[in-house]
Order: sequence, then structure tokens, then C-alpha cells
Amino acid sequence: MDDQSKAKSKSKTVRTGLALINDDLLHNILLRLTATSFASAACVSKSWNLLCNRILSRPKLASALSLNPSPHIAVQEVLEKVLSEPIRPHFAVANIGSGFSLIGAFQLITKRLGSGTPFIISTASGIIGRDALTNELKEVKWGDIGGDSDDEGGYFPVEVINNGIVLTVGFVPGLKVDAIPLLRSVKEPCVQMRDKFVMDIKDYTASVSGCTSPVGIIIFGEGLADMKPVIDVLDYAMPMETVIVGDERGRFLYRSWDESRNVCGSAKYISEAVALVFARDSDKSSVTGDIQFHVALSNGVSVVGPKHKAVSVRANNPDRTSWLTAKREGQFEILDGQTMLTEINDELENHIESPDLYIGVTKRRKCSIGSEKPRLITSLSFHGVIGGDEEYLYVNGDNIKTGDYFQFYHSDPNAAISSCSDASVYLKNLKRYENANNGHDMRAVAVNVVKKEVFGGLIFSCNGRGESFFGRRNVDSAPFTENFPRVPLAGIFCGGEIGRGSSSLMGESQRESSARRCLHVYSSVYLVMSSTL
Repeated sequence: MDDQSKAKSKSKTVRTGLALINDDLLHNILLRLTATSFASAACVSKSWNLLCNRILSRPKLASALSLNPSPHIAVQEVLEKVLSEPIRPHFAVANIGSGFSLIGAFQLITKRLGSGTPFIISTASGIIGRDALTNELKEVKWGDIGGDSDDEGGYFPVEVINNGIVLTVGFVPGLKVDAIPLLRSVKEPCVQMRDKFVMDIKDYTASVSGCTSPVGIIIFGEGLADMKPVIDVLDYAMPMETVIVGDERGRFLYRSWDESRNVCGSAKYISEAVALVFARDSDKSSVTGDIQFHVALSNGVSVVGPKHKAVSVRANNPDRTSWLTAKREGQFEILDGQTMLTEINDELENHIESPDLYIGVTKRRKCSIGSEKPRLITSLSFHGVIGGDEEYLYVNGDNIKTGDYFQFYHSDPNAAISSCSDASVYLKNLKRYENANNGHDMRAVAVNVVKKEVFGGLIFSCNGRGESFFGRRNVDSAPFTENFPRVPLAGIFCGGEIGRGSSSLMGESQRESSARRCLHVYSSVYLVMSSTL
């Protein structure tokens, strides 16, 4: 090679090396941008866009909590935290205390995220997450949503102290997400509206993935609506691979990507529920990892007493309660409410202090959607015990029939702590898959398991749990934080926790019975999001 050729080759090498160095520098700069600046940088040129796509190629969840009493400051703090790093919002969920204006917080957040991001905001009885300023994990339980002032007694309205917000923003390449409402019209029967809700979910999923089964559903119910029939029909319609989690009772607003669904505040419709639906994207890149949803359950109730069979049932429709008599399984004596409660209290004496009581009713009901042939579904439904007298046992809820079998359950912190340990063991198995990615677990590598990366988690916990239930702090979040201390986490204390997944993930109490169970009491439901590599 002559001198001129050598000089050209050297010059080309220098230029190539400089380009590589510049790309490395640019990569490091882009990594440090906020989400808004990152989005702008991706529009500069094709080469910048490609580099941004490489930086943000893996799924990501960002969450933050603020207890600032000013809603404007609290919203600003969580937004700045979740958008402090590169992320493209595919969905957002916010949960606030009743001291904040639902519509005010909704408007502040949608202004920053834009109208194209599916978004649900709801009130909660408490929030779980990491503080936006200190990164400290906090479980904050406020109690009932709403309240009355009592100046003479020296009490403050609940709204005064229920100030706070937890915000979660997710980037889930390979999935499509949208918010789909359950709308009630005075002109249409509730059954038809429930069927339409399910079909809307199936139709949306089919439109983006080619199949009718979504990966997961996060659902929020309106406090005055009866969510049991809704969850029953969803459970019936969806395969067990579809994870369903959420809050049975609260207040919410939503924003759908499909403008035709955005009817909040309409005089024609009332939104009884809204579902954030996650469906496979049929157009996803082949290099995108497969996102999976996993569910674990910490059960917080224990069985007490024998099985009973309902003998007579009266439904009190105005307040949705049921009055019933029963007899013990295998016996003929008909028991009134006072007799049943006396027997249960005798069994609980010296075992637990003032527990909340429920009856778990095993129901065999026909279920169908539209004109299809109905089939029998067996489910376990919990009804809170109100009281009893010499005539009846009084419980919350309806749809209890003569001949249904039930057992009494009581809130039990010892059972809850034990099942928290079970949930932690399951999540530890997911962590083992993560360690295999780094070569730390040769057993996992040897059997060629699918490698997973956990990138986020959500918790839906009963508002009866928390520090007052366990006698110590941060028990509900422990199964997740012990296994994934650096992974973003958000959660709420809710009025009725919804959790449905593979039975192998839902704890021993779920496997004891063939009855399906999606609505829980005194439980914590853990949704863990992972991606295969």
C-alpha cells in the first residue's frame, strides 16, 4: 500500500472512530434527558430517532408518591419524578386521597401527558409508593373515602387529611393499551350493558392483536355500582391466562385513546367501571421481549365454624342486603342469626379481638354473553356480616339463594402474614429468573428457563389492612420490595380488591376450593410485570 492509500485509510479510521465516540457521547447525553426533552430529541433526525429507540427499547414503569397537602404541588412533584428520565407514556394511572379534587388532578395530569395517553385517576383509601423527593417507601392509609366534620368533638373532616397522590406511567412496547368504560344508560338493562362492556374489550383486543384475549385488565369500579356481576361475567368470558386486578369500589375519571369512549360527565351515560386493557400488538417488532403479567395473593381471612346451608333468604333490594336462616351441614335444626353468631363468637373467644366477619357463599350460577348457551360457573363470594337477631342473619349483598352453602370467615392478621410469606416465595421464583440473566443461578441456566426481567409492580390491598392490622409498617408491600427493592412499585388501599390469575399463583386458600374467586376481602393482590429477554 502506497503512502497516499495509507493516509486515506488512516483518515477513514479516524473519522469512523470519531463517529463512534460521538454516538457514545450522544447516547450518554440522551440517557440524562427528561421524558419531554427525550421526545423532542427523537424528532431531530433519523439517526437520533434510531438511537432514542435503542435507548428506550425495554419496557419501563415509573412511579412516585407525594403527600404534599397542595394538589398543584403534589401533582407537580410526581410528574417531575416519573418524567425525569426517558419514557414514552403508553398508559398512566393515578390514585389520590379524597382531600384532592378528582377533576382538578385529572386536568393537571392530562395537560402534561397529552390526550393520546390512556389515563385513569381514582380516589383511594390509601396509597403505596416511593416518595418523589426522598425515595422513601410509604404505605399511607387514610380510612374511609369522604367523611363528615364534627367541630364540637374536635375532629377534622376526612377530606382535610386525605391529601396525597401516587402516579404510575408505563411504557410497554409490544402491547397496545386503552381505557374502556362500562357505561350505564337508563334506557338499557344492566345485563346488556355488562355484555357490551365485555364485547368492547374483546373487540378492541381483536382489532390490535388478532385475538380476543387480552394479556391483562386493570379495572376500577364506581362505589355505588354492584361490581360482582361485572367481575363474574369477565371471569367467565376471559381465559385464565388473562390477568384481572383492580379496585371494586371508588370514584374515578378516565381518558381513552378512542375519543368516542370519552363520555365522562355525559347526561346520557353513567360510567360504572373502567378497564385499562393490555393487548398484544400484532405489529410489534420481533426484537421486542414478551411482556407477561403475574399475580400473587396474600389472603387475610380464616374459616371459622362448620358449613351451613341457606334455608330461607330474603333480599332487601333498596340497600342490597340479604336476610337468611340456615342449618349446619348434615343437620335439620334451622338456626336464626343470633344463634349462628353466638356459636361463631364462642369459637373465636380468646383467639382474636373484634374480627370482621364474613360469610363465603359458594354459588353455582348460569352465565352467558349475548345469545350464547349459558353454562354453570361455581364461584366463592364474600358478604360482610351486619348482625343477627332471633329471626335472621343480616349480610351485605344479594344474589344468595336457598340451598347455597356458606362458611363464616374472620379477618386474621396471622393468616395474612403467613400468606404474605407465600406471596414472597412466588415472587422470589421470578427473581431467580432475573438472576439467571446475570449468570448467578446456574440451575436456571442449566434447565434453559425463560429469562425474565421484572420492571414494575402494582398492589391492590384491602383498606382493613396496613399498620393498624399488622401492628407494624410496610407489611403489605414487603413481598415485592424484599425481592425487587429497586423496581418501581405503586399501590392503593381500596374498598374491594380484585385479583384473578392462574390458581397456582393465588395462594393455598384458592387451591383448597374448585370455586372461582375474583373478589377478595382483607387481602393484598400483587400484579408483577415482567419481560422476557
